[in-house]
Amino acid sequence: MIITMIAHLEGTVLSKHKGVLVLSVGGVGYRVFCTEQTLNELREHEEASLHTHLAVREDAMDLFGFRSAEELELFQLLIGISGIGPRSALGIIGLERVEKLVSAIAKGDVGYLTKVSGVGKKSAEKIVLELRDKVGRLSFEEHVGTHRDEEDVLEALKALGYRADEAREALHRIPDDIADPGARVKEALRLLTRG
Repeated sequence: MIITMIAHLEGTVLSKHKGVLVLSVGGVGYRVFCTEQTLNELREHEEASLHTHLAVREDAMDLFGFRSAEELELFQLLIGISGIGPRSALGIIGLERVEKLVSAIAKGDVGYLTKVSGVGKKSAEKIVLELRDKVGRLSFEEHVGTHRDEEDVLEALKALGYRADEAREALHRIPDDIADPGARVKEALRLLTRG
């Protein structure tokens, strides 16, 4: 069941820590779990607006925040799959741009999901099986061949000796306007050597 009690928050970022921020809204500080990309985009003491999902368990109520409605929708689709909890879904979304994940799911590319998103083969197959028909309604432009190019860039970085998680993080930070695979490898190397 999707909880929509707190669907959106707008306020001031009080603090940021690994994987979580505190957002002050009307004098109340909300602890919100976010992807590293979202945390990098937001600045302390500045205004922020987040689409949110409230996950209610027997022993906790956790808020998960997203910059776009599409991220939130994919998150909600992922947690609807048996065996994928909110933290796992956030981790999947945090490792790759949502439009590329959606494209891979729609095309049934299990290999791409396991390589770029870091999920196991069984989980990737389950995601494709359960979400392939559902992700079509998410409003992204079609990126023909983009996810295959991204897989090639990831493999090139791994061949150069970088760990898969390091390579994925660098890929995630490459600006969208760098489209050529060779240029993306160069930019990823620049980011990796810069730290």
